[in-house]
Amino acid sequence: MEIRFRTKKLEKQYLDYREASRAYGQQVAKRYIMRINIIKAAKCFDDLYAIPTLKFHSLEGNRKGEFAVTLTGFYRLIITNDGETFDIARIEEVSKHYGD
Repeated sequence: MEIRFRTKKLEKQYLDYREASRAYGQQVAKRYIMRINIIKAAKCFDDLYAIPTLKFHSLEGNRKGEFAVTLTGFYRLIITNDGETFDIARIEEVSKHYGD
């Protein structure tokens, strides 16, 4: 699938592990790059649901139309999809999501 990065910063962090590592730490940086590569390799949208480690899921409520991919326990990669292209929107910390 085609990938578009919403910001130059996200694209740079994908292309340069050191940039991503400085911003999010080594574990999140490594997973971010790996997850983007998996998304790029997907032939269709439904392929992502079939990969259990991604924990790919749609968001609800006012976030309808957005999807999340797990990076680590408290970080998610938020993406949107227009049918043919994934738009990499942001990396989001969800530590308060579970009441922590």
